[in-house]
Parts: sequence; C-alpha cells; structure tokens
Amino acid sequence: MKARAGSADARTSCLRHADWGYLAGDTVAAARRLLGCTLVSTVDGVEAGGMIVETEAYLGRGDPASHAHASKGRTPRNDAMFAGLGTLYVYVSYGIHHCINVVTGEVDDPAAVLVRALEPSTGLDAMAGRRGRARDLCNGPGRLAQALGITLSHNYHDLAGPPVQLVKGPAVADADVGSSGRIGVSRAADWPLRFFVRGHPAVKAPRW
Repeated sequence: MKARAGSADARTSCLRHADWGYLAGDTVAAARRLLGCTLVSTVDGVEAGGMIVETEAYLGRGDPASHAHASKGRTPRNDAMFAGLGTLYVYVSYGIHHCINVVTGEVDDPAAVLVRALEPSTGLDAMAGRRGRARDLCNGPGRLAQALGITLSHNYHDLAGPPVQLVKGPAVADADVGSSGRIGVSRAADWPLRFFVRGHPAVKAPRW
C-alpha cells in the first residue's frame, strides 16, 4: 500500500508541476487522496519520511476553522496558503509545534490539507534523534514535523522536489479509510474533514 520513501520508484513518481491535478479542484477529495502518499524531507543530507496515514482538510475563506477564513484575510502567517497548488505551508501552533500543510487551492484560493500522521519508513534513526525517543515518531502533526526536521524555513517550498518532497502513492482502499470531525479546533470541529487509515497505530483516536 505504500511507496518506500527515498526509493528510485518513489522519486520517479514524484508529483511534478504538471501532475498536481491529482490534488486539484476539491480539497476534501485531496485530503482523502493524500492517504498513501509519501512525504520525504532531506535535512543535513539525511532523508526521512513515511506514508501519510491521517489528514484534515481546511477549505479556505468559507471555513471558520481555516487560518485563511474570510474574517482573517491574508496575513504574513497564512500567506503561503495563497501561493498555489503544491506549496508547503508551515505554521507554528501554540508557539511550540510546527505543522505541515499541503496547499490544494490555486493561486489566491487558500485551501490546504494538514498532514496529521505518517507511518515512518525512512531515516528512522534521524527521526528518533530529533524526537529524543524511538517511539511515537510521527503520530501527530507536531511530532511528524519535528521528526522530519521541518521548520518555518521550509514555508512556501514547492513540494515537487527536495528538501521536502511529496510522492504520489497508490490509493488506499475505501474500506480502509475512516473519517471524522476535526481535532483541536474550536469552530466547525464537527465537519467530517478528517481522514485516516483505519486502525493504523500512528493515528490517534478515533481511528475507526
């Protein structure tokens, strides 16, 4: 079900500029389609990454939980959300945790998908060193960003290639995908825009 991060096959299937249509047009569908894709970072010459197993969609100006809701407008913090499909949007949550988002809207259409969890597969030692532990490497948005070494310096990066690369993976079967309301938001939390691989150990509850 997964492409091995950093492999030759993974690199050749990288989502190039002309291929972002896979995620275009519908951010909810994009959040679902990102399951099974691989996110790979190259930091200090070391690759680390894994298969995406949990996501949340944020629908831009019409979404009360989005950083780019119409009431907030365009700000220095959310500006990367307006940069177009395939852009990496990184923000800091509660002044502590970096969070990774894939922009799914076109230029000036600030929709994005939060990557909430990965199944780590490459660079495990590097991830453990960054996390200070060998378990719970990528089960949560802040943890996975720390494990991959992704910071605000990667904001606006084009995910078509290193140092942060999105690799298209095989689709996860519908029977293996669950959905729920979003986690950790105070507005529109009940919107069913969280998607996850059912029963996966990297997915926080609810996982079914």
